[in-house]
This record gives sequence, C-alpha cells and structure tokens, in this order.
Amino acid sequence: MWAYGSVFYQIVPLGFCGAPLENDGMIVPRIKKTEGWIEHILQLGANAVYFCPVFESDCHGYDTRDYTKVDCRLGSNNDFASVCRLLHAKGIKIVLDGVFNHVGRGFWAFQDVLRNRENSPYQDWFYINFDGNSNYNDGLWYEGWEGHFELVKLNLRNPAVVEHLFSCIRGWVNEFDIDGLRLDVAYCLDHDFVVSLRSFCDKLKPDFFLVGEMLHGDYNQLVNDRMLHSATNYECYKGLYSSFNSLNLFEITHSLLRQFGEEQWALYRGKHLLCFVDNHDVSRIASNLTSPQHLPLIYGLLFAMPGIPCVYYGSEWGAQGAKQQGGDSNLRPCFDAPQCNTLTAFISKLATVHRQSKALCYGGFRSIVLTNKQLIFEREYDGERVLVALNIDSETYTAHFDANAGTAKNLLNEEIHDFGGGSALPPYSIAYWQVI
Repeated sequence: MWAYGSVFYQIVPLGFCGAPLENDGMIVPRIKKTEGWIEHILQLGANAVYFCPVFESDCHGYDTRDYTKVDCRLGSNNDFASVCRLLHAKGIKIVLDGVFNHVGRGFWAFQDVLRNRENSPYQDWFYINFDGNSNYNDGLWYEGWEGHFELVKLNLRNPAVVEHLFSCIRGWVNEFDIDGLRLDVAYCLDHDFVVSLRSFCDKLKPDFFLVGEMLHGDYNQLVNDRMLHSATNYECYKGLYSSFNSLNLFEITHSLLRQFGEEQWALYRGKHLLCFVDNHDVSRIASNLTSPQHLPLIYGLLFAMPGIPCVYYGSEWGAQGAKQQGGDSNLRPCFDAPQCNTLTAFISKLATVHRQSKALCYGGFRSIVLTNKQLIFEREYDGERVLVALNIDSETYTAHFDANAGTAKNLLNEEIHDFGGGSALPPYSIAYWQVI
C-alpha cells in the first residue's frame, strides 16, 4: 500500500482558500490557489495531500448538500480536476474526506422529506419520526450526529443510500482520479457498510487507501483486512504533546509499546496508523506546547515513531491557533502564501529521511533507554536499524546502553556517531542513528 511509506499534508480547502463561512451560492475558483502551493508541498517532503471536504455543503463542509458537486465557494468540478491533475503530475497522491455518516439539512434528499414528509421516496434514507419534532421545528424528529440536528444521520443499512454513495465515489475516481478516502467519524459508521465499502474500493482502483477517523477504543475493530487500512492515532496524539508538556516521556512510550511493542499483546504491530501533532479539530501544536524549544522535537518524534506522518497546513512554520468554543474557523485559516523558516526546513529533512528509510516506515518499536526527559528506541526492518535518540531537557544527557553496534550515521546531519564510552545527547536534540 502506497500510503504506508508516504508523508501526508492536510488542507482544509474552505478555510485554506478563504471561502465564506456560509454557502453564498457564488461559484468562485478558489481551489486553484492550491496549485501555487504544490512546490511548497514537494519541498516539505510530502507526497500525499489529504483534503478535508470539497463537496457542496451548507457551511463547514461536513454538512454535505451534494456529493457530486465541488462546493461552489471552491469553484467547479473542472477547477478541482485541474488541481488534481497537477498534483498527480508531481507524484502527489490525493485523499478526500468521505463524510458518509451524515449530511447537511440542505442535502437534496432530506429537503424532499421536509417538503413531502410521508410521501417522500427518501424518508428511509434517514432515521425519521413524523410524530416528533427537532429544534428546527420541522414537525418531525430525525437523528442528528451526536445531537447536532444540522447534521442529519444517513441510514447506511438502506441499499439505496449505499448505492448512491458508491456511485459518487466512482464519480470521484473518474473525475479526479483520487487515491483514497479519509472516513469522517468512522467510529459511528455501520460496520457492514465499511466492509462493503472496502470491497467496492478494492475493485474500483488498485491500492485505494481507506483511513478512518477514530478517537478511542480498539482500532482493530475497523482496521483489518476486511475494512480499513488505517485509522487516526488519537491515542498517540494526546501522548505526544502531553509527554513534552509534562516532561514525562513515559506516557508516549507506554502508548507506543502498547500499540507496536515487541510483546505479543501489542495491539497494532504491523499496522500503519495516521499520526499527527495537530489537525483541523484541535489546537495547533505551536499553541499547545509549553516550551517553544520542544516544537521541532515533537515533529522529530512524530516522523520517527511507527505510523504515517501527517502535517497540518501552516503548522510547518509554527502557525498558532487555539481551539475555542463556538466553532473551529480559527483552526482553519486562510494563509496568503506558504512560509518557510528553520522549522519548515527541519520538517522537510525529517520527511525526506522518513520516506527513504524502510525502518522508519515499516519497522517495529523497541524501547532501549527511557527517563522522564530522554528516550532512545529502535526501529528495525529488513536489516536496517535506526536508533532514535531524544533529549527534551535543557541539559546534556549521556546515555550508557548496549547499542549492539560500534558506529552509526545520524540521518539528520550525516555525522558519524561512536557508541563507545557513552552517547551524549545535547540539550533539546533528536538524532536518527542508522547503524553502520
């Protein structure tokens, strides 16, 4: 699967392109802005783009009106197809948000139900009770996602709904040649639907990637040979920033051992979860970390640990943004142009090294040295061994351990490291030692 050796770059098109918060019905080709960022994405070392929702919606993209049309605030289907062709020409894969659990109130089939009630042929597309009412005072009750009635839950047990969604996916492949889907709130999806989706996509396009949004629980429920290839690793997202802020690397190491360690009980050995330090739903990492010196280091750990690294647009140069009550627009801003600084250059190096190392893409996880502020672990695959050494302290730390090697090359700066006599870890440093 191509995604397992990739680095993702996440974009929220409606925010990224500066679209109005509400759908104003005006067709403006804002999505073409992405074309001006392609070289930046390449220089960053990413080779896959994950686009949050691009299809016609009421407001923020996750309230779909029409799965067959690109949101008018972003332009036309032809505009987006042009962007996709340029991305593919540069070797960049494309993953779209598949929002299949619910639709917006403006969705055409739900509008038909509101107009025709019991006479609507689409009433069974949703969970409708005509004897109830919602907070919109429609004279009917329906199930909304987690109590949000602007998001109308689809009946994924209805074959007509499934047929419609699958026909739309086929259209996305035909029009935009997409390479995969990220399934919004995958933890809510009917499991039989996910099995059918995997079977459909496997036949639709070779190596079509399916990753699900999962917040908690056992990812194996959805990540398996019959369902999804991957899931969002929210457990390690929390462990990453919390470990740095608490100066307690035991927390993230516990999660990594639980997920990928050498013990037979490790839950996800051999699997490739989508890993991140921030995204469109949470505070940006530059706003979440207590110490600015830890910002490059947390990316160093992200690209070294098991999983598929994903960088959220703007965070590669340290953009700030804290999650607030009442909406996420401040997490999904419009930037006039990409910026580059020392953090950007460091992430670019990390991404390049990650993609070139089979050990970092496919290796397991073995903890070698662990203190509150220092961590050394091994990634090994097909004869390649990389020891990752992290020091989040302001003081130098000398680690004494059996590396089972004499020397190694630091993949981040090409320097040769000698393991004899102890390994000095400078303050606020990370090294990727590839054993020679």
